[in-house]
Amino acid sequence: MVETALDAGINFFDTADIYDKGHSEEYLGRALGSRRSEAVIASKFGMKFDETRNGARPEYVRQAAEDSLRRLGTDYIDLYQIHQPDPNTPIADTLGALDELKRAGKVREIGCSNFSAAQIRESGGKFVSVQNQYSLFHREPEAEVLPECGRSHLAFLPYFPLANGLLTGKYREGKPLPSGSRGDSSWGPKMFTEENLHKVERLIQFAEGHGHSLLELAFSWLGAQPAVASVIAGAVSPQQVRANASAANWKLSAGDLAEIDELLK
Repeated sequence: MVETALDAGINFFDTADIYDKGHSEEYLGRALGSRRSEAVIASKFGMKFDETRNGARPEYVRQAAEDSLRRLGTDYIDLYQIHQPDPNTPIADTLGALDELKRAGKVREIGCSNFSAAQIRESGGKFVSVQNQYSLFHREPEAEVLPECGRSHLAFLPYFPLANGLLTGKYREGKPLPSGSRGDSSWGPKMFTEENLHKVERLIQFAEGHGHSLLELAFSWLGAQPAVASVIAGAVSPQQVRANASAANWKLSAGDLAEIDELLK
């Protein structure tokens, strides 16, 4: 799948130390192998790895980075992100440790994830990116974070672009939710409401009317937002990787974007 991604023009790989307790980083490092130089690796630290490894204390930042470098099998991380704010550690202390990693060449750039606009401002312009949830059905970043990205020239990296599966096209109005799917899990009551499924039908009609799929619409809509630099999308097969890669080729016009907003009202 990693080779398929590289061959399809995808070179940005986002992972984190807590994903499968470090195995995600290990698998990515092994999969890239000799093609490491073709990839931009983004990893994260700060969420609870175990009882002693969590947060953003300077001493832990250094340890977490060394652990990630070892698992990834590389001597540098292109984008190192604090996974969430740490209320117990002054951000200046965390940034000091991250700056040390940059000066040592172990980290090329630093970013944040799940930060508010106020928390981004508190960082004093040290970050180059922010990774928050954003999709056609989760528009919260538009209020403050995206404008802050514009003012501070930050790259925005949206996660959950398919709204926990709602925008895949496999959930349809008037049809039972597939057994074992996210819609049939704890996510169901919140996301897979009658109102949302009705909106999905409108979006499917719009996408198909333009010769595209709902998935292509979800990715292309994000790609049309000014601050968005890349879209973080998962995949479980090479076929899905290729579909994700081609999805962003649909360039939406200002008129398209306005019509989509009307459909979601």
